[in-house]
Amino acid sequence: MVHQYKNNGFNIALDVNSGMIHVVDDLVYDIIEKYKDISDTKTYILTENEKDAIMNEMIAKYNRPEYEELFDGNLNEEVIRGAVLDSFEDINGLIKDGSLFTEDIYQQYITDFKSRQTVVKALCLHIAHDCNLACRYCFAEEGEYHGRRDLMSYEVGKRALDFLIENSGSRKNLEVDFFGGEPLMNWQVVKDLVAYGREQEKLHNKKFRFTLTTNGVLLNDEVMEFANKEMSNVVLSIDGRKDVHDFMRPSRNGKGSYEVILPKFIKLAESRNQTNYYVRGTFTHNNLDFAEDVKHLAELGFKQISVEPVVSLPEEPYSITEEDIPAICDEYDKLARYMLEMKKEGKDFNFFHFMIDLSGGPCVAKRLSGCGSGTEYLAVTPWGDLYPCHQFVGEDEFLMGNVFDGVKRTDTRDEFKCCNVYAKDKCKDCFARFYCSGGCAANSFKFHNSINDTYDIGCELQKKRVECAIMLKAAEASLES
Repeated sequence: MVHQYKNNGFNIALDVNSGMIHVVDDLVYDIIEKYKDISDTKTYILTENEKDAIMNEMIAKYNRPEYEELFDGNLNEEVIRGAVLDSFEDINGLIKDGSLFTEDIYQQYITDFKSRQTVVKALCLHIAHDCNLACRYCFAEEGEYHGRRDLMSYEVGKRALDFLIENSGSRKNLEVDFFGGEPLMNWQVVKDLVAYGREQEKLHNKKFRFTLTTNGVLLNDEVMEFANKEMSNVVLSIDGRKDVHDFMRPSRNGKGSYEVILPKFIKLAESRNQTNYYVRGTFTHNNLDFAEDVKHLAELGFKQISVEPVVSLPEEPYSITEEDIPAICDEYDKLARYMLEMKKEGKDFNFFHFMIDLSGGPCVAKRLSGCGSGTEYLAVTPWGDLYPCHQFVGEDEFLMGNVFDGVKRTDTRDEFKCCNVYAKDKCKDCFARFYCSGGCAANSFKFHNSINDTYDIGCELQKKRVECAIMLKAAEASLES
């Protein structure tokens, strides 16, 4: 499967199954398209008649003055004929080398993937089902998660870490995210659990990677000092421009929180040398010009930025609609161009959704199943209940057990284990499937009442982000060459 598109002056052909990316000229781009249209899809070997048909079509299209530059000013039928023959040779070489029109080898792998041993490698600890903000789009209902306000006790948190160690098998590196609500409302327990985790590392030959997600209201120097010592990553919630942020993320009394948190976030980012953190925002139907929010954060000096689309049901006034998709896609293009400009000026920054590793990338299991929710990754409520991830908390049918008794709903775990790109009809022919890994199971359930479907708006935006990310890699390579 080959996906072709044009972006920012680049002609890109992505071989989906191998992950190989080819930046080509207009002629080769058109000929690859013809290979897809008329060749034997088992071999992609053209007959002489098929080659002749392509040759005649290319000569008819390119033997015109506007294409003179493509042929170094030497435009005539024989030159075009030679270029087409060279293109045939190059394309056939790529096919032979296994970097174009490659077979899907992963579908066979899925059988072994489903039967693999289940180990838990990460927990999302809901250290506080309470919050000091009243964000309009909050899926956690101001931290309550369809239930009651509560704070996790040290005893429950301690047992959660023990559960993680006990169920991690031979895996050494484990991850724990302190989440909420607002985790700083239960800060002493966070510190105590980190200390306990460090003790257990030595006893069990494990290594904890702790992270913290905060709205910043209670952030202070003591928290920053501790976070810089113990937290591998810190996620800082801010939506961008002041008016955008304050409208969607007010405090309980209705006042905006931007001016309260911004100086703290700037200080924390600088104290971590602009690494190992994210400022993380959400854009909605109200700010479809979200590239301006990313630019605002970049101009404030932040180097690690994530601004993501809200996922909410259509009845919410801030929900993104299908009609918004073209504008959002244009905005991603606008953002990509801005990032290129900043890189040329030496002011580059990372945008989370445009970050793609084209050389190594995630392992096969990750490409097929994504985050590992319900299997390798679980969420823990303040009272110790286990859910597939933080977005399922409060959904009774997804209650899997608790940290004291373990996972009881093995049927739910097995259902999530089988949730992968080959279990979803919409993913089978999608070029982005090995980048998004089938999308978010919680979003699928939210819109289709099934974890094996996909959130359609999210899919369209994901595909656009992948295209922009690949284009940026191509542009960076051209700058370096």
